[in-house]
Amino acid sequence: MKVAVGSTNPVKVAATTAVLRPLYGRALNVTPVAVDSGVPHQPWGNEETLQGALNRAHTAQRTSGATLGVGFEGGLLEVQGRVFTCAWCAVVRDDDVTGIAGGENVLLPPSVATDVRVGTELGPAMDRLTGVHNTKQGGGAIGALTGGLLDRQTAYEHLLTMALARLLTPAYYV
Repeated sequence: MKVAVGSTNPVKVAATTAVLRPLYGRALNVTPVAVDSGVPHQPWGNEETLQGALNRAHTAQRTSGATLGVGFEGGLLEVQGRVFTCAWCAVVRDDDVTGIAGGENVLLPPSVATDVRVGTELGPAMDRLTGVHNTKQGGGAIGALTGGLLDRQTAYEHLLTMALARLLTPAYYV
């Protein structure tokens, strides 16, 4: 089973491999594909963030000829004056059946919310807060803010698992 991930970020590739390995075993071939999300580098809101995930999944699948394309996109969401993380995952099969899932909303600390509101991307804002370099290719904001109880890869594994629902139980989506 050839699967293309619409990113070269090792966290996104590892999440895809972790979820799909039990389904496809040794036949699984996960390939990272550098693609443009088609949305700003720091998406705001569910609509923009979901669009980025869909764009990544479709482009990765089409350009690689894979059976499945997987796209993850992390973004920001403002609710009642508070800023949260948000994330979406899309999985596209070569027959254009598409599964999507979103969530992973974590309240950002006030200093990070201030930084992102003026245009700083979440990754560098979290790096500044934590003193850790390149958090987005490690535990991510989720890892830092939960004290390591959850990390970005595990969060993305949950999203991909839920996005697969439409492909795993197609009779329910008729």
